[in-house]
Order: sequence, then structure tokens, then C-alpha cells
Amino acid sequence: MARKTATMDPGPDAPAGAVPGLDRLPGGPALFVGRRAELAALRAAAARPAIGRSPVLVLAGRPGSGRTTLAVRFARTAAPAYPDGVLFARLSAPDGGRVPPARAARLLLEQLDPEAPVPLPGTIEDGRDEPACVALREALAGRKVLLVLDDVRDAGQLWPLLADEPGCLVLATTAGPLTGIEDIDPVILGGLDRQASGELLADLVGGTRISCDPVGGADLAEACAARPAALRLMAGWLRGDPKTAVTEAARELTRVLGEESARAAAPKGEASKAAQVAKAAQASKAAKPGQAGQAGQSGKPGNPGRPEKPGKPVPGSTPGKAGKAAKPPTTPVSSTPAGPLASAGSSTSVKGGEKPAEGPAPEPADGGTAGDRTAWVKPGPEPAEPVPVPDSDPLIGAFTLLYGTLPAAQARMLRTLTLAPAQTADPRTASALVGCPAPEAAATLAALVERELLGQEAPAADGSPRYRVPGRLYPRLVRLRELEDRPAETELARARLLERLVRLTESARALLDPASGPGPDPLPAVLRLDSAAHAREWLLGERDLLLGAVADAIGQGDLDGSAGRLVTALLRTLPLTGAAPADLYRLHELVLTVAERHGRPRRASAALLNLGDLQAAAGRWEQAVTHYRAALEHARSAGDEPLCARALEGAAGCHRALGDAVRAADWYGRALGLRQSMGDHAAEARLLARVAEAHAAQRRFDEADREYRAALAVLRRLGDERGREAVGAALADLRERVDAGW
Repeated sequence: MARKTATMDPGPDAPAGAVPGLDRLPGGPALFVGRRAELAALRAAAARPAIGRSPVLVLAGRPGSGRTTLAVRFARTAAPAYPDGVLFARLSAPDGGRVPPARAARLLLEQLDPEAPVPLPGTIEDGRDEPACVALREALAGRKVLLVLDDVRDAGQLWPLLADEPGCLVLATTAGPLTGIEDIDPVILGGLDRQASGELLADLVGGTRISCDPVGGADLAEACAARPAALRLMAGWLRGDPKTAVTEAARELTRVLGEESARAAAPKGEASKAAQVAKAAQASKAAKPGQAGQAGQSGKPGNPGRPEKPGKPVPGSTPGKAGKAAKPPTTPVSSTPAGPLASAGSSTSVKGGEKPAEGPAPEPADGGTAGDRTAWVKPGPEPAEPVPVPDSDPLIGAFTLLYGTLPAAQARMLRTLTLAPAQTADPRTASALVGCPAPEAAATLAALVERELLGQEAPAADGSPRYRVPGRLYPRLVRLRELEDRPAETELARARLLERLVRLTESARALLDPASGPGPDPLPAVLRLDSAAHAREWLLGERDLLLGAVADAIGQGDLDGSAGRLVTALLRTLPLTGAAPADLYRLHELVLTVAERHGRPRRASAALLNLGDLQAAAGRWEQAVTHYRAALEHARSAGDEPLCARALEGAAGCHRALGDAVRAADWYGRALGLRQSMGDHAAEARLLARVAEAHAAQRRFDEADREYRAALAVLRRLGDERGREAVGAALADLRERVDAGW
């Protein structure tokens, strides 16, 4: 059945490619209805004069209220006013994990200027003084940039990213209050109005099913609390069963919500009995004529919400609040609340069709100036917990109905995509996860998008389509995966993904540097990287996902072998693309984690030395010394003299750069003794010259002269004429200084 794809928002989109960064925004649904008042409020707030710092607009609403879709819509219409580009970052993971502001700052810096160096991670990723946050604020100075920050958990993530640049604009979406930042008037999203809900259902379901049953459409919208995500899921359910009346869909959703509410409200001792009742009701529904065939394809007819094991909470539910479960919605759709959302300094919010607030921007609090951070940032609370989606929410009820009609292959793909890095996958990674050919994976992904169960992301750099599991569905899908898939199947899927990524990375290395050695056996044609340019595009476009896959695997600790091979492949390949030192730093940190977990001090020492070298190359000498000292301890425990010598020499170089000649001479001297015992004469000559330099810096000229002469003697035995010339010139310069009375 053909679906209408025309947008219905009154504001024109910015021309494609007119502003840098528009292609980074999530794709979002093709159909957009309603939200005229909210868009007007955002435009009015963006037009207010800003003083001192980047103004902040906040979109607040419960999961499934369309926050991200509206933010992207506004960003596309407002982009022409920000010619320096649009930046986008998510500040929460689908599982509710909090993204540190420093990590978001590094991502935004890369988007702002891919060629500029990104600072290495600091010791603490929270805080305004973290190097990446400082660099971002400095880079935004004098620019007009629109920053879209999706799913912000708390003000502590936001304020380190705010620049003292009024020409920039920050648009943040959140599920809860952002207390701690002044001068924020959140636009609060509730449900769609009655007209917009009807338009959305009519266009998504198609045909005349809604227009011929307006009462049923209104009942369905009310049962969904008029929330766009729930409406889309129910539309997908109706499209999958053309014979079901809209009124029946509303009744089914109300029934499921009642069962979920009863199960949530049941005392702990009766939870198992309530779950059995719900299971029997689902099985009865699966046997209904006209739906039995579809439900039976999944192998678990009518059982998308299998009863939970006693005592094990459902992800997304709120423990200890079973007695306060929400009842099925009975209020008119136009008055659906968005929940209690407040913000420090807020005086006006927009709900439904209310007129947006107008007027001048409020003055900074406490009589401070707008450019003074203390005037607009107050100490906030501890990081907020993710806002849960309770089992009795219409969103979960709609998902439960739709999931029960999925064929087995689609249901398994949907569950397994929760294992993908950042829950984002293209046909290559999806086919590896489920173990099917890439064309079949692509068809399954497209079918899930058609059923409103996956979101479309911006295409990869090589043009491959990309899809993402919506964060609002992630906890329930993880629960279903744990219930329906054996642990061995899950581990096998993760292992297949890592091995696929290893082969792709090695293939990219062979294309970018044929002299580095042969690549792996060729992949199937649909998966193959065709050229060096294609390999480079793939690596740069998938770099964050590759690093995320390694971090996920090492974090779980059960696939260190496959994860280690991927780390090795990335360390060999990413430098061929001019990878940022920050990426290599992350990889060496992961190597260190695995080495320490398995008690391999030699490998841990090597990782710490590489981390120290990266810090030293960035001029962060104190941090580098810390890494070199830790590397020395590991090397000593392993009895590895070359690693000990390298760590000693690295620490000495840091003290030399810091101007501490005394410590530099001490550490160089210890490294020299070790190299002499090893019989490494080339290193001995180099270290003798370094010790001489340190003595000269302390005005110990006699000792410096002696060490230079000893270095010349070693170089003479080695026959190193270039080395003799360099050391001889240094010695001559030293003697001139002594003769001049320095």
C-alpha cells in the first residue's frame, strides 16, 4: 500500500546542502504534522537578542512525544541563520547511559572542523575545564553555529558546552528538568491536538479507514495519549492487518494497557498469577481469525510481553511504585499532559495551542553580567536518572501489539540490533549480527522501518543506509532479547559482528596501503570495499561505531580475543586515514584495560608507554610522566628491561621539557645504566648526550664535557659519523660557552 510522504509543516526546509552539517541530522519520519505552536515558540525564542553567551532553547517531553523530530524540523528551518554550520550530538545512550560532556565536545569539534586536532581526553570528563570543552568553546568564538543536543540528561552535561558567543544557538531536548542554568523557558511537548492526530493516522494508515471511522480514529488517538510515537506504532499495526477496524485497534490497545496496569499494580506475591492471566489473554488474541497466521509466524504467537521472571524488574519500569500505575488514558487528547517539567528561571512554557511567550530576554540572575558564567550557571543536582517508560504507557502497549504480529525474522532482527554499537546498524553489520546475507538484512531493515519500529539515520559516508533502534523502545527490546534468545545465541551474534568488522578493517588497510601485506580473503561482493577511496570513506564514517564496538566488547569482557584483533586492526589502519590522536588514545586505553584484566604486565606497560607518547606529543608533560611511571612499574613486574629503559627515558624527556634539569639528569642516568647493561650502544650514546645536556642546564660544565666525550667515544666505535658530528658540535658549543664565562 502506497503511503503519503509529503510534509505538512508550514515552514520551508532549508535547501539541502545549503548549510554545512544538515546531513548529520537524523533523518526522522517523512511525515510531519502539527506542532505549529511549538515551532512558533522556538522561532520566537531564537529571535530574541542574546547577551554574553549562547542562548539555549529547550524542548522537554516524555519519551515518544516527538522531541527529536521537532528539534530536527526546527534546525532545518532555522539553519540559514547559522551559516557556519549545524552540529548534532546525542547526550544519552539508548540504555539511559549518560554521555560525558567532554565526549560530546570531541564529537562536536570533529564536526566543526575535521582537520583540526582534537584534544586528548582529560582525567575527568565532567567539568568546564576539560580540554575538549575548552577547545569547543574557543572554536565557537566568532562563529554562528546551531548546536542540536539530543536527549540531555542534566545541566551538568550542557553548561560545559556553552560558549560565550551570542551568535551561536543551542537547542536541547530533554525528558526532565534542566535545573542549574538560568534563562531557560522550556517548550513542553504533550500530545498532538485532535486534528493533527487524525491527520497523522489518516496519512500513515492510508485508504479511507480513518476518514470512514472518525470516532474510532479519535478513540485510538485518545488511547495513545495523542503521542506521535504510539500513534505511529499503532498505524504500523493497522497497516499489517488491513481487515481490522480502527475501533478494534483502540479496544485492543486499551485491553493491553489494562493488562499491563493490572500486572504492575499486583502485589509482589500475586505478580506471577497476573502474568499468567496476561499470557493467557495474549494467546487467546493470537488465535483470533485473521491474525493467527501473522502472530504464528514469530514462533511465539501473541506473546510479545512474556511474563517476567519473579523478582526481576522490567527495564524502563520504576521499582517500588507498582501501586501508582497509570490507568488507560481517558482525558481528551488536547489536554494530555507532558509531565511535571520545571527549570530554574523559567516563567513560561508552551503546551498544545497556547500562545508562545514574547518579550525581551530576562536579565542575568543575581545582578551579574551575561558573560560571567556564575551569573547563569548555578550548582545543579547530581546527574539525573533516565526517565523510565512504564509498562502501562501507551507507547509500550502499542509496541506490544505490533511486536506480536512480526514475522520471526523481523522480530529477531529487531531484538538483535540492540547489540549493535550505539544501536545503529547498516546492512553490513545487521547481516553479521543475525547471520544472514546482506540483501536479506537490508530487506528486513526496510520492513522494520515500514512498521515504524526503526528510525533512519543519516547515511554513512559511503552512502550506505543506516538505521537506529529508538531509545524509547530499547529497554523493552533488551528484555525481550533476554527472554527469547539463548545467551549462546547472543554471544555468537556479538562475535560475528566483531569478526566482520575485523575483516572489513583489514580489507581497508590492504586497499589503503598495499605494501603493508595481503588483506583477508575477499568478502562477498555486496560487503566488499571497492577502492582505497571507498575504504577511507568507510573508515571515517564508521570510526565512532568501530570504537564503540570495541569498547562494548571489552566492557563485557567475554570476547577479549575478537575485541583484541579489532583493536590491532584499527591501530594498524586508522593512522592511514590521518586519524586523530584522541582515537588512538582510546584504543590504547582499551588495550590497557584488557591487559590488566588478564594480568599481562608486559602488554599493559606497552599500552601505557603509547599513552604517554601521545600525551607527550600533545605537550601534556605532567600526564605523560604519570603514564611513564605506571609503565615502569608494569615493566619491572614483567622483568622486561627494554620496556623499563623506554619508560625511564620517556619520563626523563618530560622532566627535560618541564625545565627540571635535575630530575631529567637522574632519569636519563638510570636509563643509561640499564642500556649499558643490555649492551645497547646506540642508545648508550644518545643517553650520554642527553645526560650531558641536563648537566649543562645545571651549569655543571665539567660533568657535561665528560659525558659528551664519552658519547663521542661510543659513536666512534659504532662508526656513526653523523652522530659524531652532532655531538661534536654540541661539545664545541659547550666549550665556547665556558670560555665566554657563562
